[in-house]
Amino acid sequence: MAENLAVTSNHERLFKLEATPITFGPGACEEAGWELKRLEVGRVMIISDPGVAKAGITSRILEIIEADGIECEVYDRTHVEPSLESVQEAADFAAAGGFDGFVGVGGVSSLDTAKVANLVATHPAPVVDYIFPPLGGGRKPPSPLKPLLAIPTTAGTGSEATGIAAMDLPEQRTKAAISHRFLRPTHGIVDPLLTLSMPAEVTSASGLDVVCHAVESFTARPYDSRPAPESPDDRPPFQGSNPVADIWSAKALEYGGKYLRRAVADADDVEARGKMMLAASIAGIGFGSAGTAIPHACAYPIASLKHAYQSPGYPGEHPFVPHGFAVIVTAPAAFRFTYPADPEKHHQAAEFLAGEPIPDADENTLPNVLLRLMKDVKVPGGLRELGYYEGDIDDLVEGALKQRRQLMIAPREAGPDDLANIFRESMQNW
Repeated sequence: MAENLAVTSNHERLFKLEATPITFGPGACEEAGWELKRLEVGRVMIISDPGVAKAGITSRILEIIEADGIECEVYDRTHVEPSLESVQEAADFAAAGGFDGFVGVGGVSSLDTAKVANLVATHPAPVVDYIFPPLGGGRKPPSPLKPLLAIPTTAGTGSEATGIAAMDLPEQRTKAAISHRFLRPTHGIVDPLLTLSMPAEVTSASGLDVVCHAVESFTARPYDSRPAPESPDDRPPFQGSNPVADIWSAKALEYGGKYLRRAVADADDVEARGKMMLAASIAGIGFGSAGTAIPHACAYPIASLKHAYQSPGYPGEHPFVPHGFAVIVTAPAAFRFTYPADPEKHHQAAEFLAGEPIPDADENTLPNVLLRLMKDVKVPGGLRELGYYEGDIDDLVEGALKQRRQLMIAPREAGPDDLANIFRESMQNW
């Protein structure tokens, strides 16, 4: 019998799914203190940003947690687009604070900063040592981190459900990430009422990030097409599409197609806001297992190389490209490029997003569905609107090629010329 079970293929045979427990629903944030008490936390660092603090959300969470007898210290200096320097500052604060737990309150910037602060406080080292190669040392945390409660205030990256933290590396002229299962929050509290103050532009950018995550993970190369790792510890966080992640991604696409337009049009549409927050969390579970691909690889240099675009929905004096816009702007061209690798999956993704059957699909079907959604929620029409021109393509390609974590999960290999064509086609989407 043992001989019959012997495996001779050198391809991966296994995929692994880990999911953050989530408390979801209007008013869920009222349980924050209870969750921390359950985790036996006595002193926490609350990590937030000035905009969320100004909206009164941070102070409300502080009141809820302190009411359960938990000592808190607020750090509300997170940058909207975290840099290596700003994340290191928060990590140093965490390492010196004697905290036995952490709470992230805000968008992806606050939640990702909280993950890194927890990492460095638990296993001290410079942040860059943990960044994924070739931009960092690729160090792995040797053991689980301290409890982390993630409370998102936007419906986008789904950081409450992933083990990923991204940041800008200005000297490298791109963004980078730390990715490990120990970074995944201990618990997520997803409360749609916390998103009601989000401006339309933030809702749009966040929601399109959800949609792009879902398509990228759904169409990613299959997990069993990779070489088998030498040990379970070598299995990459981005494993490739798999049957369970596909279910999450499909549902996120369905919600994105059905509810994003409503959420952008009406800030008080609690149902649409709630469905988009749920879509973000379940898309996070999907791409946290399967991975993201070419649009995210392209988004990192788009966000880092220039800071010429100012979205009216984002506070602050410093222009920057919101992550959702940086991701979605190359998505139509990217999925047109990957279509030949798996036409059926691309067709299915288009139908999930459109909410109806689409006969006679081709390489333009999914891009066209995305473009209609992008126009309806009023996003920038192309890279030119974000401040980029044809003369920037070489630099954009150089930055994208550094994102091995995403490019190796794409269903079709993209070389320098392919990426250049994707950027070129994305200069003006309509």
